[in-house]
Amino acid sequence: MQDRRQSVRDKVFFGGLAEIDDTSTMDCLVRDFSERGACVELDLATRLPGRIKLAIARKGRSYLAELVWRQANRVGLAFKAMVTDASANDLDARLRRSEKKKRELKRRIDELLGEG
Repeated sequence: MQDRRQSVRDKVFFGGLAEIDDTSTMDCLVRDFSERGACVELDLATRLPGRIKLAIARKGRSYLAELVWRQANRVGLAFKAMVTDASANDLDARLRRSEKKKRELKRRIDELLGEG
């Protein structure tokens, strides 16, 4: 596949949230990123429209993006506009809850393994 990008993308490992339509969101993984676009991993079975909203909490930004290509569970997105909104704060809160739950589960696993 010929690379037609106008800018180099940095390899990253960011959690993201893809807003498929006004009522549907899903977690995703941003694999590379530039100011013009990103490569994102999604659930293989996900059906995507031509445009989505991608929020990246680590960057504190959300983007309106257009689907450019898809291969298996990866999609290439071209950013059409950056959106500044509170969804990044929502992602931060979700991440904190997830990390707390992970610590609680690890503590419980350690307790169960200690009982054996």
